[in-house]
Amino acid sequence: MQTTFTPEQLKAPAIQRANEVLRTCVHCGFCTATCPTYQVLGDELDSPRGRIYLIKDMLEQDRPADEKTVKHIDRCLSCLACMTTCPSGVHYMHLVDIARAHIEKTYKRPLMDRFLRWTLARILPHPTRFRLALLGAKIGRPFAFLMPDARLKAMLAMAPKQIPPVSRNDAPQVFPVQGPRRMRVALMTGCAQKALNTDINDATIRVLTRLGCEVVVARGAGCCGALTHHMGQTDQSHASAAQNIRAWMAEVRGEGLDAVVINTSGCGTTVKDYGHMFRNDPLADDAATIAGLARDVSEVLTQLKPEGAAPEPLRVAYHAACSLQHGQQIKDAPKALLKRLGFTVVEPADPHLCCGSAGTYNLLQPEISGELKRRKVATLEAKTPDVISAGNIGCMMQIGSGTGVPVVHTVELVDWATGGPRPAALGERAGVPVLT
Repeated sequence: MQTTFTPEQLKAPAIQRANEVLRTCVHCGFCTATCPTYQVLGDELDSPRGRIYLIKDMLEQDRPADEKTVKHIDRCLSCLACMTTCPSGVHYMHLVDIARAHIEKTYKRPLMDRFLRWTLARILPHPTRFRLALLGAKIGRPFAFLMPDARLKAMLAMAPKQIPPVSRNDAPQVFPVQGPRRMRVALMTGCAQKALNTDINDATIRVLTRLGCEVVVARGAGCCGALTHHMGQTDQSHASAAQNIRAWMAEVRGEGLDAVVINTSGCGTTVKDYGHMFRNDPLADDAATIAGLARDVSEVLTQLKPEGAAPEPLRVAYHAACSLQHGQQIKDAPKALLKRLGFTVVEPADPHLCCGSAGTYNLLQPEISGELKRRKVATLEAKTPDVISAGNIGCMMQIGSGTGVPVVHTVELVDWATGGPRPAALGERAGVPVLT
């Protein structure tokens, strides 16, 4: 794609990167075939190719974002299926992030939009605040019908039936290895996940220590910055990321780290991009080091080769989180782990399509998100599974709100098959006491 940025514009690192990405696009349209929003809405401007044209025009003209551009960029899930499909290697993720930052700086949203985004950015990345908000949502859920805005209804519906108690495992500490030490790793405990489902981190710690890893929860680490990054709030997202970089580098420079293990794939995609995010920052070298150490838990478990057997002959429908299969290009490792341990693994039709969770998307675009959830649940249930497995808390919450089939994190099944307790979701469904 030909671009017309001026030499003066190209002095800005963001525009320089946008120019590089735009010039790789050849207008082929392959991306439209795998774009979830284009499939639902059928509008060219709600496809990656259409959004690229809008972004190009906005940035080249160096003009404030307008309502039309904002509408179609906001509808983008950042599922990154287009990047998997693209034969030209267009790095759409970087381009749309640049566009969102430009929108945040130049466009004044309606009052309700500003309020909702301000609220999400100041609650979701902070577990204590988020727990209080979930409690409030549980109390307010019976009155959801009074809410004039569908987004407010979606926020009330987000609260789980039970808010788990705080897990002491999420506090800064070191978990000793069981047996000979094979690795020393930092575990990213995250933010929203700590409020929504503490079983995931607990299972991760158990299975990693069992397989020879000393696990560190580093003091000062927290939200990866993804939630605010994808809302264009660059200063806030970079502040969160910088805290993590400093916390994990303290461990690297101390007793050392073999990996930074991440069990929420949306966070993993962002942490692996820290090198790019901080390329022009004094933290550039440290950020690149952390990005190079970042591993999804399925990658580390594949390296450790767990031995065990499925305690029950379960049929597992594997849901591939977009941030895992498209953002990190990890497609086979989680399925191979489950098969290795004796589970029967099945995949739904169109596994490349998003479930509609996408960070805050299900809260800010509830209608499109709801349709994508309906489609995803239908394809999963068509496989008549005993359980649905996923590698991202957002997907788990989204899918779980639309089906009666238990939804668990892949690491919970690996933990169970290698000597850990039965996943709580399975115990609740089957009426079987959960082992401790």
